[in-house]
Amino acid sequence: MVKSNISWDEYFMGIACLSALRSKDPSTKVGACIVDQEHKVVSIGYNGMPRGIAEDQLPWGKGEGLDSKYLYVCHAEFNAILNTRNGSTLQGCSLYVTLFPCNECAKAIIQTGIKEVVYGDNKYEHTTETQASLKMLTLAGVKVRKFEGRMPEIKY
Repeated sequence: MVKSNISWDEYFMGIACLSALRSKDPSTKVGACIVDQEHKVVSIGYNGMPRGIAEDQLPWGKGEGLDSKYLYVCHAEFNAILNTRNGSTLQGCSLYVTLFPCNECAKAIIQTGIKEVVYGDNKYEHTTETQASLKMLTLAGVKVRKFEGRMPEIKY
């Protein structure tokens, strides 16, 4: 018998993947979805420039100095945390994200009380920032796990 429905993990990672398509970043599109214990979506986000700044006014390249996107881009996890509305708390929530969080996003995840991170890819796992992120998340008791499931095929 073929499984026709998707799991909660597949559903929420699918939302994160769809959100990533909103990113204007030409090399790394990242999406995030925050969910509470009742399987309700609390917030979503994707990586992009700060609100109110035209996407073409700042660099998208990996250049140096002021020409580096890394000085300007808000990460998907950070945007999802900031996009939380209506007084919703993130305490005890799960974060689904297409790329393992950096050390700066790990701090925000910990500070807001998110208790689980489910990630899709970890292409920067050997970097100091990602190792620091994992160390902080582990020390804070945040459950971290790699997404295991079917990825939806999104056609456009």
